[in-house]
Amino acid sequence: MTTDHRGEIENLLHRYAEAIDAGDFAGVGELFAHGRICGPDGAPIAVGAAAVTKLYESTTRRYDDDGTPKTHHVITNPIVEIADDAATATARSRFTVLQATDELALQVIITGGYRDRFAVVDGRWTFAERIMVPTLFGDLSRHLLIDTERPSRGDWS
Repeated sequence: MTTDHRGEIENLLHRYAEAIDAGDFAGVGELFAHGRICGPDGAPIAVGAAAVTKLYESTTRRYDDDGTPKTHHVITNPIVEIADDAATATARSRFTVLQATDELALQVIITGGYRDRFAVVDGRWTFAERIMVPTLFGDLSRHLLIDTERPSRGDWS
């Protein structure tokens, strides 16, 4: 049986979206048990499962009626590159986040891209690093618990 490295990595991309949309911030954290989340400049924001969980719990609103942020993260255009040793990989992808609440009609609230690095740990692919590069901003007031700065578009070369 041939290992589908690309498929396993794409599944990680989609598990992230699934966990955050479910309000499962501990699940998001577990995806980064061996990794870190970084801002657009590459500076680490949170490292490891506990820190990533805490980051999402302190910055992302969950609604009392269902415990979710009432979002749908759509991950598109993944470009996955597996290293020759099949032990590390990189990916670039785009994200679009939609949200609808009782007070907010369905709309896109933010778009951008992820630059990810992956590594095999204990025989499984895992996130090593995610750099988040937001590019277009909508109304984030019902999604985030913090004020956001609108960074520059970032370097997508």
